[in-house]
Amino acid sequence: MDNEIYLTREYQYYSESDKLDKPLVLYSAKVHTDWIDYNGHMSESFYLYAFGDASDALFQYIGIDNDYRLAGQSFYTVETHINYYLEVSENEPLQFSTQILGLDSKRLHIFHQMFHGESGELLATTEQMLVHVDMNKAKASEIDQSVFTILQKIWSEHKKLASPKQKGRVMEIK
Repeated sequence: MDNEIYLTREYQYYSESDKLDKPLVLYSAKVHTDWIDYNGHMSESFYLYAFGDASDALFQYIGIDNDYRLAGQSFYTVETHINYYLEVSENEPLQFSTQILGLDSKRLHIFHQMFHGESGELLATTEQMLVHVDMNKAKASEIDQSVFTILQKIWSEHKKLASPKQKGRVMEIK
């Protein structure tokens, strides 16, 4: 398991004094050269990649660090819905926000928004369902109590927020 990239990034960590009454802003990035597709803008697959990095920032924030993963515990994504709104080009700044939409002892429902880091324009959103997993047993497991306690504190504030209009969207041709 190659965890070097996670060891070199700078992350924010939960503190009792953190204000949790709005979506968390834990991650920012720039669009890398290799994220650009043949249309001259960020490829759809790298939107998901960047959202994955935003999830990693959330994990670090709540205490799911390298030691947690090496102990055989993690979250796995079981469902993802992405909505693309605006194109973004090479070297442009990105800013992410994360809102918890639901929580139980084994599952975490989250919503990320990707904004342009300078203009603040909404570029894309993703809604994800995550399941906590005991990797040694390859099955769902209860979230570690220390992590769950932090998640409960965030969830107790985030459930008061407006539900994103993209939540639960269904694709269809009418």
